[in-house]
Amino acid sequence: MAIENDISTASAEYLHFRDGIIRHIKSAQYEALKAVNKEMIALYWEIGRRITEQQSALGWGKSVVETLSRDIQKEFPGIKGFGSSNMWDMARFYAEYQSNEILQPLVGEISWSKHIVILTKCKDTRQRQFYILATKRYGWTKDVLINKIEAKAYENYLLGQSNFETTLPDKMKNQAMLALKDEYTLSLAGFPDEHSEYELEQAIVKNIRAFLMEFGTDFSFTGIA
Repeated sequence: MAIENDISTASAEYLHFRDGIIRHIKSAQYEALKAVNKEMIALYWEIGRRITEQQSALGWGKSVVETLSRDIQKEFPGIKGFGSSNMWDMARFYAEYQSNEILQPLVGEISWSKHIVILTKCKDTRQRQFYILATKRYGWTKDVLINKIEAKAYENYLLGQSNFETTLPDKMKNQAMLALKDEYTLSLAGFPDEHSEYELEQAIVKNIRAFLMEFGTDFSFTGIA
């Protein structure tokens, strides 16, 4: 007869086993959320397409979306995401992205709420592409995304581009690149152009969240001595 050994929940073997299972669960949850997100955006895309095409073909006015919204919510009591405002966003999303070869393949890459932030706040195709890809890559929340747009992350990225690699001699190239590399926009509200070191320190402490967000995802705040 096999003898069962008691499991020490503090043993290295058990902790390694437990952590592996937890990682698998989190990975499965993440993949499930991604699949749900893509399905939802595919649904919104299809609704936006039908609204756009029907209005074009039949000359329907704006009231059709309000009527459709009420009927959907009557059919599915308590359902979210089908208010008239959001349905107009679906139509606009489809209209602006459907023939755009750069943006159309990216529609399933981030959540709907983040797409709407980008659609509303950004007008240029390359600007929208930048924020979609950056949001996906760095896992920006909606609030972080808004902060990045308002801090002009895309414009600052463009300013950081240069032709130093091909136009400057080697002894000058690296120095010139470093001069551009680590510029941060410290947009502290109400901060004067002329200031002391103490005033800078106090402004950073008061605005620490916005300050750290300027540095991207590779920095963390651990305290002030």
